[in-house]
Amino acid sequence: MSEIPAKATESEDPSDGARTRAAGAYGEPASSDALWQSSPPGSIYDYIKVASFSIGPDGLIEQWSLRAENLFGIPAARAVGLDPIDAFIDPDLRARGQRKMAEILDGREWTGVVPFRLPDTADGGRGGTGLAEVYVMPTRTEDGEKAAVCIVVDVRVLRRIETDLAASQSIFGQSPFGFLLIDPDLKVRRANQRFASVFGGTPDDHRGRGVHDYLPRGEAERVAATLRRVLDTGDSITDMHVTGFVPGYEERRHWSVNLYRVHSGSGRPIGIAWLGIDITSRRAAAREAAAARRNLALLNEAGARIGNSLDLETTARELLDVVVPGFCDLATVDLYQGLLVGDQIPQGLADGSAELRRVAFASAVSDAPFAGTGKPVTVGAVHHYPFNSPCADALRTARPRTVPAEEGGLVQSTLAVPMVAHDTVVGLAQFARTKGSEPFGDRDRDLAVELAARAAVCIDNARLYRREHERALILQRSLLPPGDPVASGLDIACRYLPGNASTGRPSEVGGDWFDVIELPGHRTALVVGDVMGRGLRAAVAMGELRTAVRTLAQLDLEPAEVLSHLDEIARGLGTPGGIQQATRAARRPREADLSEVYLATCVYAVYDSVTRRCTFANAGHLPPVLVEPGEAALMLDVPPGLPLGVGGEPFEEVEVELPEGALLALYTDGLVESRDHPLDEGLQAFVGALTDPARPLEDVCDQILNTLDTHHGEDDIALLMARVQGLPAESVGDWTLPREPRSVGRAREYARGQLLSWDMEPLVDTTELLVSELVTNALRYGEGEIRLRLLLDRTLVCEVWDSGLVQPRRRRARDTDEGGRGLQLVGLLSAAWGSRRTHRGKTVWFELPLPDGENGVVDPAEALLSLF
Repeated sequence: MSEIPAKATESEDPSDGARTRAAGAYGEPASSDALWQSSPPGSIYDYIKVASFSIGPDGLIEQWSLRAENLFGIPAARAVGLDPIDAFIDPDLRARGQRKMAEILDGREWTGVVPFRLPDTADGGRGGTGLAEVYVMPTRTEDGEKAAVCIVVDVRVLRRIETDLAASQSIFGQSPFGFLLIDPDLKVRRANQRFASVFGGTPDDHRGRGVHDYLPRGEAERVAATLRRVLDTGDSITDMHVTGFVPGYEERRHWSVNLYRVHSGSGRPIGIAWLGIDITSRRAAAREAAAARRNLALLNEAGARIGNSLDLETTARELLDVVVPGFCDLATVDLYQGLLVGDQIPQGLADGSAELRRVAFASAVSDAPFAGTGKPVTVGAVHHYPFNSPCADALRTARPRTVPAEEGGLVQSTLAVPMVAHDTVVGLAQFARTKGSEPFGDRDRDLAVELAARAAVCIDNARLYRREHERALILQRSLLPPGDPVASGLDIACRYLPGNASTGRPSEVGGDWFDVIELPGHRTALVVGDVMGRGLRAAVAMGELRTAVRTLAQLDLEPAEVLSHLDEIARGLGTPGGIQQATRAARRPREADLSEVYLATCVYAVYDSVTRRCTFANAGHLPPVLVEPGEAALMLDVPPGLPLGVGGEPFEEVEVELPEGALLALYTDGLVESRDHPLDEGLQAFVGALTDPARPLEDVCDQILNTLDTHHGEDDIALLMARVQGLPAESVGDWTLPREPRSVGRAREYARGQLLSWDMEPLVDTTELLVSELVTNALRYGEGEIRLRLLLDRTLVCEVWDSGLVQPRRRRARDTDEGGRGLQLVGLLSAAWGSRRTHRGKTVWFELPLPDGENGVVDPAEALLSLF
């Protein structure tokens, strides 16, 4: 059987009576003859209408009672042999039901509430879904196999019994207050004599009535909304004032009402208790004092609650949270549309009909939109008020206006109050009281103006913050890598979290960054850096450094050289002229003035997926963390060096061979350091959190952030994790060629054979042609022996190495030239090409996309013809 979360309890020891009744229903001998005596008419079992059925060892129905036929609408002839889970349970709950059935057939008793499909009606209508309370008791067949007996009761019957018992408590009839028990449909289930003496009739005459039968419409709506809130939340209401009339009296009466939710013995809400006492005379005497206290309390509450957020819509809702229901029954806030889209504060049109957007609405009596004047306006809608309306007049004159009540409407009194900040109207607040409430007076008008003014100042501050924050966010998004980084031979996952609001200030843009840069030859540069400081200036400096790193990486410089160039650039970021100043500083060495520069830390690593070797260089950054398969995490011993911007010292490189499956983590100090936790403690916590590196990288990142949540707060966090997936040996072709003309032909043969073995026949002709060009150039202009290497991954990469230091230069050949078109041909036929320096010379490479069946390969013959 399936269970639902609302009520599902398991019982290891059902009552003896329940066990005996179940046994009797299925023909087992009773323990006493007295139990076989007939019950009188109207017994509890006749009222509850218990149904029963049994389940065999195979989980199918074996016996089906007549009561079960009536309850489920399925005859015994069809029910026997069915799977009860598939027959009665909603498809979404069947998986849980199958698991529960397995437990029951394994000998486990169970009690719970199960949804089931009601039988279709006689006129062909769908039966819908019902709830049954099921008691399942394990048993055994004559052969000793495990089976089960099920007793089923319609939950609706049980609920009626529980409600009647709760309403029958003796205190109900003895209470000196008007006492009602209201059911979940907000109808009177039972009234006491005190209540009946006020409203007439006997207590039974009030059964089934609602609040609309006793109170005016507006008041009834408000009270009904409050009753439903108490029923939904369980929050009690104390001393709620209700206004209405009693039969035979024209004077308006006032009651103080206490409300609380009533529960059954099982803890299920079954209604609301209403205790009311007449306070008409007391309320009249205390009206003025209460109004003064209320206004003061509202002002105090407004000062504490309005303006806690630098968000326009939130600030507007904070105002309504203060005034509804303490000051009015309904309220709205409209703000100028231009203000919401980031423009300057509008002055309003001459006719007062500038467009506004409804940003907040609150009601204590109804969920319907509040019109004020004209048609109702929903939250988020853009509208304008007619020129001759009180609302438009309030916007033009910056003075509050009273809005006439609509005939037959719910509202009897409305104030339209302009929201004025720094002598400029930013929007309009409307406060309304429904019929049955006290109309607004002069004191209320003054209070409304004060509340609207406080909210207007906060909204104007929020507008200014939103404008600056949106600019900062645009800048921040433009500085971080788009999408998920992809790299050859690496599985990449990354996280960037701005500093949180634990400092009491909104998050500022920071200077942390990370980057993943693909390099030729299936190599990848991994970068993590942190500009010291916060704010837009730090973010701009970070953006310049990140751009510089990308530019330097494309030059294929060694990691230490990249950091050296970045150091020169950082020395000029804080001075007028920025990078240009740094360039001049590089030409005229001078002692760095740290007051004029932005200091930054950075770790730069280059990973080669063919050799699985990674070269690190560090500029004052925290050490990378490496986790090898089967080993504990450790911090790599990479010389930290000085931060960027200090200058004066060269950077060192460290090369590490990474085994297959190793996990490499680069991060910023926000992850491991805070004011409350020293750096060493955070580093140890980080290393200790890398306990299961074999999990998916996204899960590893989430685990680290969750584990180290107490170790950060004020600073940004950048986390870059990479798992090593080196290029397989069968995806690499590597040959050494002697320095002789025959090597050109051999190179073509090697390339052809390797591509055919990779099933890359569409690339053979193009690759042969381009390999010939590069090997020929190496013979003509290079030095030493020649090395040819083919790499197959997401693309095909071909590299030709030699010992010469002269870099190839592409030029445009003249029509009369016999040569000079080789590199033009390489550029025309390849997706990308280039050259880079190595420790022993240079490497010239080109890259071809893999054939995908859609994009054809460029015909080498056509490419050759296009050069002439």
